[in-house]
Amino acid sequence: MNLRGTNQEFGRPYNRRIVLETIRLSAPISRSEIAQKVGLTVQTVSTITRELELQGFVRGAREAPKGRGHPPTTLALNPEGGFAIGLHVTPIGIEAALINLAGDVIARRGRTIAPVDPEAALALCGDLVRDIRAVRPDGRMLGIGMAMPGPIGVESMSFVGPTTLEGWKGVDIAARLEAATGLPAFIGLDLAAAALGDRLYGEGRAFRDFYYLYFGVGLGGTMMQDGTALRGSRGNAGEIGHIPVVPGGDLCPCGNRGCLERYLSLDALDRRLKAVDPTADVERAIRVGSPVIDAWIEETAPLLRAAVVTIENLFDPETILIGGLVPEDLLARLVAAAEPLPHSIAEHAGRTATRLKPTPGGQDAVLRGAAALAVSGVLSPRFGMLFAGEEERAPRDPIMTRNHKPEVAA
Repeated sequence: MNLRGTNQEFGRPYNRRIVLETIRLSAPISRSEIAQKVGLTVQTVSTITRELELQGFVRGAREAPKGRGHPPTTLALNPEGGFAIGLHVTPIGIEAALINLAGDVIARRGRTIAPVDPEAALALCGDLVRDIRAVRPDGRMLGIGMAMPGPIGVESMSFVGPTTLEGWKGVDIAARLEAATGLPAFIGLDLAAAALGDRLYGEGRAFRDFYYLYFGVGLGGTMMQDGTALRGSRGNAGEIGHIPVVPGGDLCPCGNRGCLERYLSLDALDRRLKAVDPTADVERAIRVGSPVIDAWIEETAPLLRAAVVTIENLFDPETILIGGLVPEDLLARLVAAAEPLPHSIAEHAGRTATRLKPTPGGQDAVLRGAAALAVSGVLSPRFGMLFAGEEERAPRDPIMTRNHKPEVAA
Protein backbone atom coordinates (compact mmCIF):
# COMPACT_ATOMS: atom_id res chain seq x y z
CA MET A 1 0.00 0.00 0.00
CA ASN A 2 1.37 3.40 -1.00
CA LEU A 3 0.55 5.71 1.93
CA ARG A 4 1.25 9.38 1.17
CA GLY A 5 0.14 12.37 3.19
CA THR A 6 -0.89 15.85 2.09
CA ASN A 7 0.41 19.18 3.38
CA GLN A 8 -2.89 20.95 2.74
CA GLU A 9 -4.58 22.09 5.93
CA PHE A 10 -7.93 20.43 5.14
CA GLY A 11 -6.14 17.11 5.01
CA ARG A 12 -5.41 16.78 8.74
CA PRO A 13 -7.98 13.99 9.31
CA TYR A 14 -6.53 12.25 6.26
CA ASN A 15 -2.96 12.64 7.51
CA ARG A 16 -3.83 11.29 10.96
CA ARG A 17 -4.96 8.07 9.36
CA ILE A 18 -1.94 7.89 7.07
CA VAL A 19 0.32 8.18 10.12
CA LEU A 20 -1.78 5.79 12.20
CA GLU A 21 -1.87 3.16 9.45
CA THR A 22 1.88 3.47 8.99
CA ILE A 23 2.39 2.86 12.71
CA ARG A 24 0.04 -0.12 12.59
CA LEU A 25 1.87 -1.70 9.67
CA SER A 26 5.45 -0.89 10.67
CA ALA A 27 5.58 -0.61 14.47
CA PRO A 28 7.82 -0.05 16.27
CA ILE A 29 8.73 2.98 14.16
CA SER A 30 10.24 6.41 14.84
CA ARG A 31 8.75 9.76 13.84
CA SER A 32 11.49 10.42 11.31
CA GLU A 33 10.88 7.02 9.70
CA ILE A 34 7.17 7.81 9.48
CA ALA A 35 7.89 11.17 7.84
CA GLN A 36 10.12 9.50 5.28
CA LYS A 37 7.52 6.86 4.46
CA VAL A 38 4.52 9.18 4.05
CA GLY A 39 6.13 12.31 2.59
CA LEU A 40 5.28 14.69 5.44
CA THR A 41 7.65 16.88 7.42
CA VAL A 42 8.97 15.58 10.73
CA GLN A 43 7.28 18.56 12.43
CA THR A 44 3.89 17.62 10.95
CA VAL A 45 4.34 13.99 11.95
CA SER A 46 5.40 15.04 15.47
CA THR A 47 2.25 17.17 15.83
CA ILE A 48 0.03 14.32 14.66
CA THR A 49 1.69 11.70 16.86
CA ARG A 50 1.37 13.96 19.91
CA GLU A 51 -2.37 14.18 19.20
CA LEU A 52 -2.59 10.43 18.78
CA GLU A 53 -0.71 9.83 22.02
CA LEU A 54 -2.98 12.26 23.90
CA GLN A 55 -5.99 10.45 22.46
CA GLY A 56 -4.55 7.13 23.62
CA PHE A 57 -4.22 5.60 20.16
CA VAL A 58 -0.46 5.17 20.20
CA ARG A 59 2.26 4.95 22.81
CA GLY A 60 5.97 5.58 22.67
CA ALA A 61 8.96 3.70 24.04
CA ARG A 62 12.71 4.29 24.05
CA GLU A 63 14.82 1.76 22.19
CA ALA A 64 17.79 0.23 23.97
CA PRO A 65 20.96 2.36 23.55
CA LYS A 66 23.20 1.15 20.71
CA GLY A 67 25.96 3.74 20.92
CA ARG A 68 26.41 7.40 21.75
CA GLY A 69 23.45 9.70 22.25
CA HIS A 70 19.85 9.05 23.13
CA PRO A 71 18.02 6.47 21.02
CA PRO A 72 14.86 7.69 19.25
CA THR A 73 11.41 7.08 20.66
CA THR A 74 9.52 4.51 18.67
CA LEU A 75 5.75 4.34 18.38
CA ALA A 76 3.27 1.47 18.40
CA LEU A 77 -0.50 1.12 18.65
CA ASN A 78 -2.02 1.01 22.12
CA PRO A 79 -4.20 -2.14 22.14
CA GLU A 80 -6.73 -0.45 24.44
CA GLY A 81 -6.76 2.75 22.39
CA GLY A 82 -9.80 1.68 20.46
CA PHE A 83 -12.30 -1.12 20.06
CA ALA A 84 -14.49 -2.54 17.33
CA ILE A 85 -17.41 -4.93 17.47
CA GLY A 86 -17.45 -7.95 15.20
CA LEU A 87 -20.80 -9.52 14.33
CA HIS A 88 -21.27 -12.87 12.60
CA VAL A 89 -24.76 -13.55 11.31
CA THR A 90 -25.42 -17.10 10.14
CA PRO A 91 -28.58 -19.03 9.22
CA ILE A 92 -28.62 -20.42 12.77
CA GLY A 93 -27.85 -17.38 14.92
CA ILE A 94 -25.72 -14.35 15.74
CA GLU A 95 -22.38 -14.05 17.51
CA ALA A 96 -20.81 -10.78 18.67
CA ALA A 97 -17.39 -9.95 20.08
CA LEU A 98 -15.66 -6.84 21.41
CA ILE A 99 -12.17 -6.70 19.90
CA ASN A 100 -9.30 -4.34 20.79
CA LEU A 101 -6.69 -2.97 18.39
CA ALA A 102 -4.42 -5.96 19.08
CA GLY A 103 -7.16 -8.37 18.01
CA ASP A 104 -7.85 -9.64 21.53
CA VAL A 105 -11.40 -10.86 22.19
CA ILE A 106 -12.41 -8.80 25.23
CA ALA A 107 -15.96 -10.11 25.50
CA ARG A 108 -18.43 -12.14 23.47
CA ARG A 109 -22.16 -12.61 23.29
CA GLY A 110 -24.30 -14.91 21.18
CA ARG A 111 -27.82 -16.06 20.50
CA THR A 112 -29.26 -18.95 18.53
CA ILE A 113 -32.31 -17.96 16.52
CA ALA A 114 -34.04 -19.65 13.61
CA PRO A 115 -35.17 -18.55 11.19
CA VAL A 116 -32.89 -15.49 11.12
CA ASP A 117 -35.55 -12.95 10.13
CA PRO A 118 -33.94 -9.58 9.22
CA GLU A 119 -36.18 -7.51 11.49
CA ALA A 120 -35.64 -9.72 14.53
CA ALA A 121 -31.96 -10.26 13.73
CA LEU A 122 -31.13 -6.57 13.33
CA ALA A 123 -32.99 -5.75 16.53
CA LEU A 124 -30.99 -8.49 18.28
CA CYS A 125 -27.76 -7.07 16.81
CA GLY A 126 -28.62 -3.72 18.38
CA ASP A 127 -29.20 -5.40 21.75
CA LEU A 128 -25.95 -7.38 21.54
CA VAL A 129 -23.97 -4.26 20.61
CA ARG A 130 -25.38 -2.25 23.51
CA ASP A 131 -24.72 -5.12 25.89
CA ILE A 132 -21.15 -5.69 24.77
CA ARG A 133 -20.28 -1.98 24.73
CA ALA A 134 -21.03 -1.91 28.45
CA VAL A 135 -17.90 -4.03 29.01
CA ARG A 136 -15.80 -0.96 28.08
CA PRO A 137 -18.20 1.92 28.80
CA ASP A 138 -15.48 4.57 28.43
CA GLY A 139 -13.66 2.90 25.54
CA ARG A 140 -13.51 4.44 22.09
CA MET A 141 -15.81 2.40 19.86
CA LEU A 142 -14.63 2.74 16.29
CA GLY A 143 -17.36 0.84 14.52
CA ILE A 144 -19.08 -2.42 13.73
CA GLY A 145 -18.12 -5.04 11.19
CA MET A 146 -20.68 -7.66 10.17
CA ALA A 147 -19.72 -10.91 8.46
CA MET A 148 -22.51 -12.71 6.64
CA PRO A 149 -22.85 -15.54 4.11
CA GLY A 150 -22.68 -14.68 0.42
CA PRO A 151 -22.69 -14.28 -2.42
CA ILE A 152 -24.13 -10.77 -2.67
CA GLY A 153 -26.13 -9.46 -5.61
CA VAL A 154 -26.52 -12.77 -7.49
CA GLU A 155 -30.19 -13.37 -8.25
CA SER A 156 -30.06 -17.19 -8.28
CA MET A 157 -27.77 -17.57 -5.25
CA SER A 158 -28.05 -14.61 -2.84
CA PHE A 159 -30.35 -15.09 0.15
CA VAL A 160 -31.55 -18.41 -1.30
CA GLY A 161 -31.34 -21.74 0.53
CA PRO A 162 -30.43 -22.97 4.02
CA THR A 163 -26.78 -21.83 3.89
CA THR A 164 -27.72 -18.17 3.26
CA LEU A 165 -29.88 -15.58 5.01
CA GLU A 166 -33.23 -16.17 3.36
CA GLY A 167 -35.51 -13.15 3.26
CA TRP A 168 -32.74 -10.53 3.50
CA LYS A 169 -32.91 -9.42 -0.12
CA GLY A 170 -33.15 -5.63 -0.44
CA VAL A 171 -32.27 -4.92 3.21
CA ASP A 172 -29.84 -1.98 3.60
CA ILE A 173 -27.91 -3.73 6.34
CA ALA A 174 -25.19 -1.15 6.93
CA ALA A 175 -27.66 1.73 7.18
CA ARG A 176 -29.91 -0.23 9.55
CA LEU A 177 -26.98 -1.14 11.79
CA GLU A 178 -25.75 2.45 11.91
CA ALA A 179 -29.24 3.70 12.78
CA ALA A 180 -29.61 1.10 15.53
CA THR A 181 -26.19 1.62 17.13
CA GLY A 182 -24.89 5.07 16.18
CA LEU A 183 -21.64 3.50 14.98
CA PRO A 184 -20.17 3.24 11.47
CA ALA A 185 -20.99 -0.18 10.02
CA PHE A 186 -19.07 -2.22 7.46
CA ILE A 187 -20.36 -5.42 5.81
CA GLY A 188 -18.31 -8.30 4.41
CA LEU A 189 -18.56 -11.98 3.51
CA ASP A 190 -17.92 -14.45 6.32
CA LEU A 191 -15.41 -16.47 4.28
CA ALA A 192 -13.29 -13.37 3.61
CA ALA A 193 -13.60 -12.20 7.22
CA ALA A 194 -12.40 -15.59 8.47
CA ALA A 195 -9.39 -15.45 6.14
CA LEU A 196 -8.57 -11.90 7.25
CA GLY A 197 -8.90 -12.80 10.93
CA ASP A 198 -6.62 -15.80 10.50
CA ARG A 199 -4.13 -13.70 8.52
CA LEU A 200 -3.96 -11.04 11.25
CA TYR A 201 -4.15 -13.17 14.38
CA GLY A 202 -4.00 -16.90 13.59
CA GLU A 203 -2.06 -19.55 11.69
CA GLY A 204 -2.11 -17.35 8.60
CA ARG A 205 0.47 -15.00 10.13
CA ALA A 206 3.15 -17.52 9.15
CA PHE A 207 2.30 -17.30 5.42
CA ARG A 208 2.34 -14.61 2.77
CA ASP A 209 0.15 -16.50 0.28
CA PHE A 210 -2.37 -19.03 1.57
CA TYR A 211 -5.87 -20.25 0.87
CA TYR A 212 -8.43 -20.26 3.69
CA LEU A 213 -11.10 -22.93 3.21
CA TYR A 214 -14.06 -21.81 5.29
CA PHE A 215 -16.17 -24.71 6.60
CA GLY A 216 -19.37 -23.24 8.02
CA VAL A 217 -23.06 -23.83 7.51
CA GLY A 218 -22.01 -23.76 3.84
CA LEU A 219 -18.56 -23.95 2.27
CA GLY A 220 -16.42 -21.18 0.81
CA GLY A 221 -12.86 -20.01 0.54
CA THR A 222 -10.57 -17.04 0.09
CA MET A 223 -7.11 -16.74 -1.43
CA MET A 224 -4.87 -14.42 0.58
CA GLN A 225 -2.27 -13.07 -1.84
CA ASP A 226 0.56 -11.12 -0.23
CA GLY A 227 -1.69 -10.58 2.80
CA THR A 228 -4.66 -9.29 0.79
CA ALA A 229 -7.88 -11.17 0.05
CA LEU A 230 -8.64 -11.73 -3.62
CA ARG A 231 -12.23 -10.51 -3.81
CA GLY A 232 -13.10 -10.68 -7.52
CA SER A 233 -14.82 -8.06 -9.68
CA ARG A 234 -17.94 -7.89 -7.46
CA GLY A 235 -16.53 -9.07 -4.15
CA ASN A 236 -17.96 -12.59 -4.45
CA ALA A 237 -14.80 -14.59 -5.17
CA GLY A 238 -14.48 -17.78 -3.16
CA GLU A 239 -17.82 -19.55 -3.56
CA ILE A 240 -16.10 -22.90 -4.02
CA GLY A 241 -19.10 -24.58 -2.41
CA HIS A 242 -21.07 -24.00 -5.60
CA ILE A 243 -18.65 -25.86 -7.86
CA PRO A 244 -20.55 -28.92 -9.22
CA VAL A 245 -18.56 -32.01 -8.22
CA VAL A 246 -21.15 -34.81 -8.49
CA PRO A 247 -22.72 -35.08 -11.99
CA GLY A 248 -26.47 -35.36 -11.64
CA GLY A 249 -26.14 -35.08 -7.86
CA ASP A 250 -28.36 -33.47 -5.24
CA LEU A 251 -30.28 -30.39 -6.32
CA CYS A 252 -28.78 -27.22 -4.84
CA PRO A 253 -30.86 -24.11 -4.03
CA CYS A 254 -28.69 -22.26 -6.58
CA GLY A 255 -30.37 -24.34 -9.31
CA ASN A 256 -27.43 -26.60 -10.17
CA ARG A 257 -26.93 -30.21 -9.16
CA GLY A 258 -24.10 -31.81 -7.23
CA CYS A 259 -22.61 -28.63 -5.70
CA LEU A 260 -19.77 -29.30 -3.28
CA GLU A 261 -21.44 -27.76 -0.21
CA ARG A 262 -24.45 -30.05 -0.63
CA TYR A 263 -22.11 -32.76 0.64
CA LEU A 264 -19.28 -30.97 2.46
CA SER A 265 -20.73 -28.50 4.98
CA LEU A 266 -22.41 -28.42 8.37
CA ASP A 267 -25.77 -28.11 6.63
CA ALA A 268 -25.03 -31.30 4.70
CA LEU A 269 -24.06 -33.17 7.85
CA ASP A 270 -27.12 -31.87 9.68
CA ARG A 271 -29.39 -33.11 6.87
CA ARG A 272 -27.73 -36.53 6.97
CA LEU A 273 -28.24 -36.83 10.72
CA LYS A 274 -31.88 -35.64 10.62
CA ALA A 275 -32.70 -38.12 7.85
CA VAL A 276 -32.08 -40.83 10.46
CA ASP A 277 -33.29 -38.96 13.55
CA PRO A 278 -35.29 -35.71 13.11
CA THR A 279 -34.21 -34.59 16.61
CA ALA A 280 -30.49 -35.10 15.93
CA ASP A 281 -28.04 -32.32 16.75
CA VAL A 282 -24.58 -32.08 15.15
CA GLU A 283 -22.68 -31.13 18.30
CA ARG A 284 -24.37 -33.83 20.38
CA ALA A 285 -23.78 -36.46 17.69
CA ILE A 286 -20.08 -35.55 17.55
CA ARG A 287 -19.81 -35.69 21.33
CA VAL A 288 -21.43 -39.10 21.79
CA GLY A 289 -20.38 -40.60 18.46
CA SER A 290 -22.55 -41.58 15.52
CA PRO A 291 -22.23 -44.10 12.68
CA VAL A 292 -23.87 -41.47 10.45
CA ILE A 293 -20.91 -39.15 11.04
CA ASP A 294 -18.46 -41.99 10.39
CA ALA A 295 -20.14 -42.73 7.05
CA TRP A 296 -20.31 -39.03 6.16
CA ILE A 297 -16.55 -38.60 6.72
CA GLU A 298 -15.78 -41.63 4.56
CA GLU A 299 -18.01 -40.40 1.73
CA THR A 300 -16.93 -36.74 1.78
CA ALA A 301 -13.16 -37.24 2.17
CA PRO A 302 -12.74 -37.85 -1.60
CA LEU A 303 -14.63 -34.61 -2.30
CA LEU A 304 -12.30 -32.73 0.06
CA ARG A 305 -9.30 -34.25 -1.74
CA ALA A 306 -10.70 -33.04 -5.08
CA ALA A 307 -11.30 -29.56 -3.65
CA VAL A 308 -7.72 -29.36 -2.34
CA VAL A 309 -6.22 -30.29 -5.72
CA THR A 310 -8.48 -27.79 -7.50
CA ILE A 311 -7.44 -24.98 -5.13
CA GLU A 312 -3.75 -25.83 -5.40
CA ASN A 313 -3.73 -26.00 -9.18
CA LEU A 314 -5.69 -22.75 -9.53
CA PHE A 315 -3.99 -20.58 -6.88
CA ASP A 316 -0.64 -22.17 -6.00
CA PRO A 317 -0.86 -21.27 -2.27
CA GLU A 318 1.87 -21.97 0.26
CA THR A 319 -0.72 -23.98 2.19
CA ILE A 320 -4.46 -24.45 2.57
CA LEU A 321 -5.79 -23.62 6.03
CA ILE A 322 -9.18 -25.13 6.80
CA GLY A 323 -11.34 -23.82 9.63
CA GLY A 324 -14.66 -22.22 10.44
CA LEU A 325 -17.67 -23.22 12.51
CA VAL A 326 -17.01 -26.95 12.29
CA PRO A 327 -15.93 -28.46 15.66
CA GLU A 328 -12.17 -28.96 15.78
CA ASP A 329 -12.25 -32.70 16.53
CA LEU A 330 -14.55 -33.35 13.56
CA LEU A 331 -12.34 -31.19 11.34
CA ALA A 332 -9.25 -33.15 12.41
CA ARG A 333 -10.94 -36.44 11.55
CA LEU A 334 -12.02 -35.17 8.13
CA VAL A 335 -8.55 -33.85 7.26
CA ALA A 336 -6.95 -37.13 8.36
CA ALA A 337 -9.41 -39.08 6.19
CA ALA A 338 -8.45 -36.96 3.17
CA GLU A 339 -4.86 -38.21 3.30
CA PRO A 340 -2.99 -39.05 1.18
CA LEU A 341 -3.71 -36.05 -1.04
CA PRO A 342 -3.57 -36.51 -4.83
CA HIS A 343 -0.78 -35.07 -6.95
CA SER A 344 -0.84 -31.35 -7.77
CA ILE A 345 1.51 -28.46 -8.41
CA ALA A 346 1.87 -28.22 -4.61
CA GLU A 347 4.36 -31.12 -4.74
CA HIS A 348 7.32 -28.90 -5.52
CA ALA A 349 10.91 -29.29 -4.39
CA GLY A 350 11.80 -27.74 -1.07
CA ARG A 351 8.26 -27.69 0.29
CA THR A 352 8.09 -27.34 4.09
CA ALA A 353 4.47 -26.40 4.83
CA THR A 354 1.71 -28.99 5.18
CA ARG A 355 -0.58 -28.91 2.14
CA LEU A 356 -3.82 -29.00 4.17
CA LYS A 357 -3.79 -27.81 7.76
CA PRO A 358 -6.66 -27.38 10.26
CA THR A 359 -6.62 -23.96 11.89
CA PRO A 360 -8.36 -23.58 15.27
CA GLY A 361 -10.66 -20.85 16.47
CA GLY A 362 -12.66 -20.44 13.29
CA GLN A 363 -15.48 -18.51 14.97
CA ASP A 364 -12.94 -16.18 16.58
CA ALA A 365 -11.30 -15.72 13.18
CA VAL A 366 -14.62 -14.60 11.69
CA LEU A 367 -15.35 -12.20 14.56
CA ARG A 368 -11.84 -10.77 14.54
CA GLY A 369 -11.96 -10.38 10.78
CA ALA A 370 -15.35 -8.68 11.00
CA ALA A 371 -14.00 -6.25 13.61
CA ALA A 372 -10.96 -5.64 11.39
CA LEU A 373 -13.35 -4.52 8.63
CA ALA A 374 -14.55 -1.76 10.94
CA VAL A 375 -11.08 -0.79 12.17
CA SER A 376 -9.60 -0.60 8.68
CA GLY A 377 -12.70 1.20 7.42
CA VAL A 378 -12.78 3.92 10.09
CA LEU A 379 -9.01 4.36 10.07
CA SER A 380 -8.75 4.48 6.29
CA PRO A 381 -7.57 7.81 4.84
CA ARG A 382 -10.67 8.08 2.65
CA PHE A 383 -12.93 7.82 5.70
CA GLY A 384 -10.91 10.63 7.27
CA MET A 385 -11.87 13.00 4.46
CA LEU A 386 -15.45 12.95 5.77
CA PHE A 387 -14.24 15.12 8.64
CA ALA A 388 -12.15 17.65 6.69
CA GLY A 389 -12.63 21.20 7.93
CA GLU A 390 -14.01 20.22 11.34
CA GLU A 391 -10.94 21.22 13.36
CA GLU A 392 -12.42 24.50 14.60
CA ARG A 393 -15.80 23.12 15.67
CA ALA A 394 -16.99 20.11 17.63
CA PRO A 395 -15.34 17.19 15.83
CA ARG A 396 -17.12 13.97 14.92
CA ASP A 397 -13.96 12.14 13.89
CA PRO A 398 -13.69 9.09 16.20
CA ILE A 399 -9.91 9.48 16.29
CA MET A 400 -10.32 12.85 18.01
CA THR A 401 -13.25 12.02 20.29
CA ARG A 402 -11.93 9.69 22.95
CA ASN A 403 -15.08 9.47 25.07
CA HIS A 404 -17.55 10.19 22.31
CA LYS A 405 -20.75 8.21 22.74
CA PRO A 406 -22.88 8.45 19.59
CA GLU A 407 -26.59 8.92 19.90
CA VAL A 408 -28.50 5.73 19.22
CA ALA A 409 -31.75 5.71 17.33
CA ALA A 410 -34.75 4.86 19.44
